[in-house]
Amino acid sequence: MTQIRSIIRGTGGYLPERVLTNDDMAKIVETDDQWIQDRTGIKQRHIAADDQLTSDLAVEAAKVALSHAGIEAANVDLIVLATTTPDKTFPATATAVQAKLGLSGGAAFDVQAVCSGFLFALATADSMLKCGLFKTALVIGAETFTRILDWSDRGTCVLFGDGAGAVVLTAERAADVGDRGILTHHIRTDGTKSDLLHVDGGVSSTGTVGHVRMLGNQVFKHAVTNISSAIKAVYEEAGITSDDVDWFVPHQANQRILNGVAKKMKLDESKVISTVALHGNTSAASIPLALHTAVSDGRIQPGQLVLSEAMGGGFSWGASLFRL
Repeated sequence: MTQIRSIIRGTGGYLPERVLTNDDMAKIVETDDQWIQDRTGIKQRHIAADDQLTSDLAVEAAKVALSHAGIEAANVDLIVLATTTPDKTFPATATAVQAKLGLSGGAAFDVQAVCSGFLFALATADSMLKCGLFKTALVIGAETFTRILDWSDRGTCVLFGDGAGAVVLTAERAADVGDRGILTHHIRTDGTKSDLLHVDGGVSSTGTVGHVRMLGNQVFKHAVTNISSAIKAVYEEAGITSDDVDWFVPHQANQRILNGVAKKMKLDESKVISTVALHGNTSAASIPLALHTAVSDGRIQPGQLVLSEAMGGGFSWGASLFRL
């Protein structure tokens, strides 16, 4: 049997034009720039325009990724979109992306794992390509997360922003690509901790959208522990150590969490890609946005080994390892 490997051919990202700085936040809720930076490392975040849907952000990121990959949209036969803020209850926001790209074949669906969503979507698309179901996939993380915030809750509203990131995957014969491609994943959930980070609304519960609720200190504790365990599992599966990793592209939740994980896993700080200061936490969009940022500015080069991790509500968490 021919072994198939999923290769990341291109990356893309999109951030809405409107920028909300910490000084702007201080006009909305009782806070200030120093308080926010000391606790989160965030300086600003982007906010979607009133007429922008999650699918609009996703399409812009997808177009950039396709251009970077040198692949026409018509070649895409799978779209997996990670989002917590869909355009509608149904159909899947991925189908809106499919239509806006002018596609009608293949498959398009959403994945919901909150901030871990992109890694869950990546693992899903990777599995489908490897088993021969599809040949070219768009994996997207896109959020209009600011629309589920309680703007009177300074513990949450200062953290999040809107944006989208994407990668293009193609299925290739492993013998033709050497050690390139997606190598392994480790994804997990623990629904018993969902009350620590959740939205207090929903279709079948309240009939409302609801707002984000979080017990920050407890989330921080679980985040460092769970993420570290996922990274260790990936290391064991791939037979590597932190010394082998060229770049660490984590979910951009909070600079303190990034620092805590890097320290616990003995990852050199110079290897950590951090965009949280300028993007805030864009949930499922944060990893592909950070990846695209570092690919675009030349830090991440072809052939380098990249480790990603995330943790979100659910709890959901995971890690992925790939070589560009």
